[in-house]
Amino acid sequence: MTKSYDLVYTVEVKKPLEQVTVHQAKTHLSKLLAKVGQGRSIIIKKGSRPVALLSPLAPMIETRAFGREKGRIVVSDDFESMPDSFLKHFKK
Repeated sequence: MTKSYDLVYTVEVKKPLEQVTVHQAKTHLSKLLAKVGQGRSIIIKKGSRPVALLSPLAPMIETRAFGREKGRIVVSDDFESMPDSFLKHFKK
């Protein structure tokens, strides 16, 4: 009896994912990445056993660049002068 892996199915529609062997993945990596770029996921198998899932990444968060907001943020002259009624909330 062969084991059933939940990894073989997508969560949304329980549709079987494309499966390739490790050799096929190495030989056709560019084509597989193009499919992943279209939003598809692919199972990579070693023999008959699924060992990896090739799937799209979530959108990457843009890295912050130092000085990117220069000139867009203004600090008032009285920045450090806060009323005691406000400051008491931050003192121990």
